[in-house]
Amino acid sequence: QVQLVESGGGLVQAGGSLSLSCAASRTIFSVSSVDAMGWYRQVPGNQRELVAVIDSNGITSYGDFVKGRFTISRDNAKITVFLQMNNLKPEDSAVYYCNVKIKFKLGDYWGQGTQVTVSS
Repeated sequence: QVQLVESGGGLVQAGGSLSLSCAASRTIFSVSSVDAMGWYRQVPGNQRELVAVIDSNGITSYGDFVKGRFTISRDNAKITVFLQMNNLKPEDSAVYYCNVKIKFKLGDYWGQGTQVTVSS
C-alpha cells in the first residue's frame, strides 16, 4: 500500500509562514525510482495547480505566483518532501497535496491533502 501523508497545514495570518511536509509511510517504490516530488494546491471550483517541484537531480521549479516566497526541499533517504511557505497571502488558501512521480511513468501518487488557510 502506497501512503503519502502531508502535515503542517493550518490557519495563519497574512504575512505569516507555514512549513509543510509529506512522507511516504509505506510505499511500493524505492528512492532510486523517484523521478520527482512536488506540491500542488487546489481551491474548490478551481483546477489543481503546481506549487513547486523538485526532480531527482535536485532541480527545483515553482509556480510564478509563489516563486520567491516558497521553498521546496527533500530528504531522498526517507522519500520526504517539504515546502516552506513565507509571506503567505489569502489567495494561497487551498488544500495542498504532495505528489511523487515514478520514473518511466510507472507511478503517480498523491497524498490526502492538508488545508492551508490564510486570513486577512
